[in-house]
Amino acid sequence: MSKVTVTLPDDFILGAAASAWQTEGWSGKKAGQDSWIDAWYKNDRQVWHNGYGPAGATDFINRYQEDVALMKATGLTHYRTSINWSRFLTDYENAVVDEEYARYYDQLIDEMQRQGIELMLCLEHYELPAVLLEQYGGWGSKHVVELYIRYAEKVFERYAGKVTRWFTFNEPIVVQTRVYLDALRWPYEQNTHKWMQWNHHKNLATARVVKLFREQGYQGTVGTILNPEVTYPRSSAPHDVQAAEMYDLFYNRVFLDPAIKGEYPAQLMALLAGHQVQWEYDAAELQLIADYRVDEVGINLYYPHRVKAPSHAWHPQTPFHPAYYYEHFELPGRRMNQSRGWEIRPQIIFDMAMRIKQEYGNFPWFVAESGMGIENEAQFRNADGQIEDDYRIEFIGEHLYQTLKAREAGANCQGYMLWAFTDNVSPMNAFKNRYGLIEIDLDNQRQRRMKKSAHWYRSLRDSHQLTITLDDQWK
Repeated sequence: MSKVTVTLPDDFILGAAASAWQTEGWSGKKAGQDSWIDAWYKNDRQVWHNGYGPAGATDFINRYQEDVALMKATGLTHYRTSINWSRFLTDYENAVVDEEYARYYDQLIDEMQRQGIELMLCLEHYELPAVLLEQYGGWGSKHVVELYIRYAEKVFERYAGKVTRWFTFNEPIVVQTRVYLDALRWPYEQNTHKWMQWNHHKNLATARVVKLFREQGYQGTVGTILNPEVTYPRSSAPHDVQAAEMYDLFYNRVFLDPAIKGEYPAQLMALLAGHQVQWEYDAAELQLIADYRVDEVGINLYYPHRVKAPSHAWHPQTPFHPAYYYEHFELPGRRMNQSRGWEIRPQIIFDMAMRIKQEYGNFPWFVAESGMGIENEAQFRNADGQIEDDYRIEFIGEHLYQTLKAREAGANCQGYMLWAFTDNVSPMNAFKNRYGLIEIDLDNQRQRRMKKSAHWYRSLRDSHQLTITLDDQWK
């Protein structure tokens, strides 16, 4: 073990992320403005930890001034959140803006500018209007793509002069994978055809937003936030290596390649056709994806994914699922976050950075989310009432070190953003696992308190120096 000190470059992003639905709460929300996540909560409340969901969240919509002041105290250079599509409009067909909700964003943007923190805005973070799922099947419909573009037009008209870094989606693969591929979330329908149609329409929507932004001559960039899982095979045997490659193809490259390279992998297209996965697309849509690629990508990195070659026989009546080609594998002796059930391997950041450098032309990117959720954090409260989250400081330090190490190795990685700034609601887990630099006390009117990690994060910003103790094998 040895102590290592590295320098954070002056232009390095040291930020944090959240989303509208996980922070704002329902204060001021009007009838008919439910998002998919709101509808899921209303229809399936029992699966949310202690029945707590997005209704209250952290009440950011009423307490943003307090929270922005805490962002400044914590030393954030950037803060990423979303605009809630379902709340920004009162009429989705005609793109009629909800002025009350829009003014809240006017004020938030102004407040962040006053505090010197750059706001990065995402257009969709699971916030598909519920009525569009009910009426049209959500992202399975090309009409919903059109409605999303109308929404984007209104957002850009209002805010593009003040916000310059935009993102089309956060983790665009997640909702349809949980709903249609694995049938783990409401409305629970295993349908691989719908899964791929949603994938394609989100890729198409990204390209169309990029086209809109550029043709209107707005200043700034349009990116997307992806969550490709760094995938390791169980062994070096060809069958295990192939299993990892197949997992990567279906879950990672299905969005990475269109966003950065402007095309779907040929192997993916052939496999989908071979398994009779039915999805609608045409040459003009593929050309649009080729012509309008994003300017940057944010990548959410939490844990590694490990797979092995499948040992099962696929039942002929079971619809095709990518798990036809792999099985999950758990590495014995792996380091774990026992609260979340996730493996901890900071090297995933360096490995992803080298992949982007080598396979994607060293495309500009940044760590858009990285964080550690811990259950029952109150057990770490000291006599002064502060949560001493040394485990989070260690986690951030190790992952930030890998980010800076990758940058020194030539990766075009622009920064590190933590999930999350405050504790907030997560799908199903609600507030069970806490991620924030700032504690949200649900038993005391959502009082905010800086954790030990918040003060440490500020020291990083002030000193531009990261000092950590590392096992020599990871130096």
